[in-house]
Amino acid sequence: MPAYNQHKISIRFFNDREVRAAWDDASNRWLFSVVDVIAVLTDSKNPRNYWKVLKHRMAIAGNELVTNCNQLKLLAADGKRYLTDCLSQEELLRLVDAVPSKQKTV
Repeated sequence: MPAYNQHKISIRFFNDREVRAAWDDASNRWLFSVVDVIAVLTDSKNPRNYWKVLKHRMAIAGNELVTNCNQLKLLAADGKRYLTDCLSQEELLRLVDAVPSKQKTV
């Protein structure tokens, strides 16, 4: 698990939806919660399950994006910190391409 500074935690908003982010000192980049991005893109009632199924399908297909996921302890709605799959901005753009979404319409 990459080291990160707990003081460099951020909440970003996309279409008024929360997306948690944390700074990764090792790679000098922001990492974003995949589940939060999935929630924004899909309006799924269970984005965690959506990501679980998508991650499994991507792993079977040999997609490297799944292996690039970092797990960071991010604050959840219940006030506790849980390991959460996170991706960099560049990797998230590849994820966005893989997820069917109304949010991507041009």
